[in-house]
Amino acid sequence: MSARVAPAIYGLLLSGGASRRMQRDKAQLAYGGQPQLMRAWQLLEAVTERAFVSVRAEQRDDPLRAGLPQIVDRYDAIGPAAGILSAQETHLDVAWLVIACDLPLLDEATLRTLIEARDASGDATAFTSRFDGLPEPLCALWEPSSHALLKQRVDNGSYCPRKTLILSRTTLLPAPGDALDNINTPEEFELMQRQIETAS
Repeated sequence: MSARVAPAIYGLLLSGGASRRMQRDKAQLAYGGQPQLMRAWQLLEAVTERAFVSVRAEQRDDPLRAGLPQIVDRYDAIGPAAGILSAQETHLDVAWLVIACDLPLLDEATLRTLIEARDASGDATAFTSRFDGLPEPLCALWEPSSHALLKQRVDNGSYCPRKTLILSRTTLLPAPGDALDNINTPEEFELMQRQIETAS
């Protein structure tokens, strides 16, 4: 009997957030002269068979996003779960490597660590947060089997992807240092910009 072939891995870059605290589109924030969306996109393209940008309908023609393959949210105002579910329902039989677009310290090595630790017989593979030890849903590998519970919870009004990972068969990896630190305010952006430019 032949071994079961693991589903292909596609990449999903979540870029549909409203960025209320930042007061501007996080995807357009530039580090080292390059918009964060393109930095993240290049990481996903390097490690997955195909990659897509998750967008809200009104973002489709945004110049930064228009030139990239897109998956438009099929759900309104439910946060990151909208992008994950929309991707899963567009390509049913693949695993999704999902990353948020506000992780400026994320690197290719961190994504390859996640992929290499993948357990395709479970529902997901994720890093733990270095702050609370809980799963990080926005740099995680979501297997096709994760769709059912995420959809059920959204249908019941629970939109938290992290809670879905907690309730799923999720392989958890140690936190990858500060690679998953995100930025939410103009002050955090300025600090991160200085940190990246000093390091480069």
